[in-house]
Amino acid sequence: MLTVHHLRVSQSERIVWLCEELGLAYELKCYDRDPQTRAAPPEYKALHPLGAAPVITDGDMVLAETNAIIDYIIARHGGGRLSVAPDAANYPDYLYWLHYVNGTLQPSGSLPMMLNRAGVPEDGPFMQAMVQRRKRAVQAVENRLSRSPYLAGAEFTAADIVMGFSLTTVRYFSPLDLSAFPTILAYLVRISARPAYRAAMQKGDPDMALLLS
Repeated sequence: MLTVHHLRVSQSERIVWLCEELGLAYELKCYDRDPQTRAAPPEYKALHPLGAAPVITDGDMVLAETNAIIDYIIARHGGGRLSVAPDAANYPDYLYWLHYVNGTLQPSGSLPMMLNRAGVPEDGPFMQAMVQRRKRAVQAVENRLSRSPYLAGAEFTAADIVMGFSLTTVRYFSPLDLSAFPTILAYLVRISARPAYRAAMQKGDPDMALLLS
């Protein structure tokens, strides 16, 4: 049995959403953060040496890292659905945006957050450079979605699942005003209306307000 270990209010929501989109039979185990530290509980950290979300188990196999898990589930359990075939014209687009999120967009938001916690002045040149980098990263998404309804093209893919978290829930940790990005806001309306997204969030984070605007 495929088991998704979901740390509430974390990027493991992506894996719950993926399983719902694929219509898979899976077991969902939810874990609450420590109310004071907001860290994962000891039983979650014990699942994998990294101690971070997401984590899945499949029999005796334990796997971490968002995109590795997505590739595994799509290949082993999803029959290739929600990915793009290597011989398709938009395969490079799918690959780029699937990896852009955790490689560029999300770090551009998490680094200023960590600098702020470390006491780096918000009006200092280094912090301002990081803020501008995040704006450019978000603008690239806006530009892409102005040319295509979804990141990989005309069809919804796993790249959109990965992106969704970084434009919504991640803003609980690293606030971001999206009012200057109307195409992104329209995109969030589109993807959040999917029944699989609603089912995943109801199962994994039923008490969390969704940051969709």
